[in-house]
Amino acid sequence: MIRRPDKLSEDDRVLWNLVARTAKPLKGRIAVDIPDIATEARPTLAQAAPAAANPPGAAKPKTQHVAHALDEPTLDKLSKGRLPIEGRVDLHGLTQDEAYSLLFSFLHRAHAGGIRYVLVITGKGSSSGGDGVLRRAVPAWLSTPAFRPLVSSHDHAARNHGGSGALYIRLRRARS
Repeated sequence: MIRRPDKLSEDDRVLWNLVARTAKPLKGRIAVDIPDIATEARPTLAQAAPAAANPPGAAKPKTQHVAHALDEPTLDKLSKGRLPIEGRVDLHGLTQDEAYSLLFSFLHRAHAGGIRYVLVITGKGSSSGGDGVLRRAVPAWLSTPAFRPLVSSHDHAARNHGGSGALYIRLRRARS
């Protein structure tokens, strides 16, 4: 597909808006108002769960691939640096909608590029003792239908890579 150079894809537009909001204007210039982008509607965790149990006579639903924890040897190799982390994304300071869009576009590009292992930094949350919103939400997102074709498994990172404030993610192999 040939794209015109002046047209941005939806992923590029999301990423550009995230970056543009963090830019500070030059001295003597007025800040330009960046409009909010419309993020795609995604189901909440409550909507993603089935509404009712299957009736007794109904056929069993197909089992779906659910992202699970990395195996011990792989986790050990990642933590010791013997297996390369080929990409990383930092979600610090983003809202849930911004983080979701950035994470989805990052994982989609990484998967298309044939990358296997990435590090996602969520942060550990507020210092007032509560868990961070992204720290809880990102693992749940990785199990949703939108991420299933991309993510094979995930686990908390080693201490030297951010500990409980980061996740190792193994991406599925891209089909040729």
